[in-house]
Amino acid sequence: MSEHESEQDVLREDDYEYVPGGRRRKGRGAKGCIAVLVALAVLVGGFYFGLTKGVSWVADQFQGPEDYPGPGTGSVEFTVNEGDVVAEIGRNLKEEGVTASVQAFIDAAAGEPASSGIQVGDYELQKEMKAADALEVLIDPDNMISFPTVTIPEGLRLVDIVSTLAENTEFPEAAWNRALRKPGKLGLPDYAEGNAEGYLFPATYEIKPGQKPVRILKMMVDRWREAADQAGLEEKAAELGKTPGELMIIASLIEAEGRGDDMPKIARVIYNRLDGPGDKGGTNGTLGIDASNAYGLGLSGTTALTTEQLAVDTPYDTRRRAGLPPTPIEAPGDDAIEAAANPADGPWYYYVTVNLETGETKFYEDYDDFLGGRDEYRAYCETSDRC
Repeated sequence: MSEHESEQDVLREDDYEYVPGGRRRKGRGAKGCIAVLVALAVLVGGFYFGLTKGVSWVADQFQGPEDYPGPGTGSVEFTVNEGDVVAEIGRNLKEEGVTASVQAFIDAAAGEPASSGIQVGDYELQKEMKAADALEVLIDPDNMISFPTVTIPEGLRLVDIVSTLAENTEFPEAAWNRALRKPGKLGLPDYAEGNAEGYLFPATYEIKPGQKPVRILKMMVDRWREAADQAGLEEKAAELGKTPGELMIIASLIEAEGRGDDMPKIARVIYNRLDGPGDKGGTNGTLGIDASNAYGLGLSGTTALTTEQLAVDTPYDTRRRAGLPPTPIEAPGDDAIEAAANPADGPWYYYVTVNLETGETKFYEDYDDFLGGRDEYRAYCETSDRC
């Protein structure tokens, strides 16, 4: 080393690398090595991150839909509605926070044949349940929540329905009558003209906690709508030359007068009297249904009227007044509504029930034949305490 050279000026052999052609290239030194190592670390780390993310994505594709581990917390009152299929039940469960996903419930149901028989009703479930556990509750009808019920028989007048509801719920008659003054909230059709008579369908109803008179009455009107749609009430009314409101009046008269297989025949008698030639049958368009006369007097249709009561003139007097009474006279059921919409074919203008125990009813085209049937009925009453 010369006197002008220091140690720093001396280039070590390993600071150079050989390049073909006999030339030397200066190396990167320590800092260059560090940069290379950092780049390598980043490259390896990126590869590892990409690899693990890829593995995770692949795993997600095979581990099935999201599901809670269970067993769940709290309490949820869940309702299975009429017509709900498995997918709809799954959607409702997810919305209520019972299950984590719709697909988890669908998959659980696919492996359980009993899932096709889930019954309409209310069930107590929990939040964040495993889908299979929720299904297990729903397929067992013993798990349905039961509520107090009220049964409304066919043939009750509106005033009697109100009385029955008041007797079987916590709401007094005044509360039910206030609700009846809100026809728009009850869902009554326009042709009911705000009067619920005949439109509170006779059936058994569950009264759930929190339900108030308006909601319960609307439930009854909704059930009437189902029966009316099933019978094709509005379409049939047009075919028969009547309004839907008139068909409901006819249905209420049929409910008061007949039963079972006789209902379509009684419907035909009513139509024949309303629409037949004035002189045929000698009815002059009058119906002669005493249950309507009784309604006009504020009495039930089963009341036997005296001569004095039959002499009272009201808008519901079907002995003197031709045509239909102004409103339904009681609540008709499925059979009566069906009969009003689909009357039997026949020439009858008269009928009489000759046996109150069996309900045997005879139909006549001629008035003189009817008188024979009336005599048969009177003879029956001489030996029966049912008259």
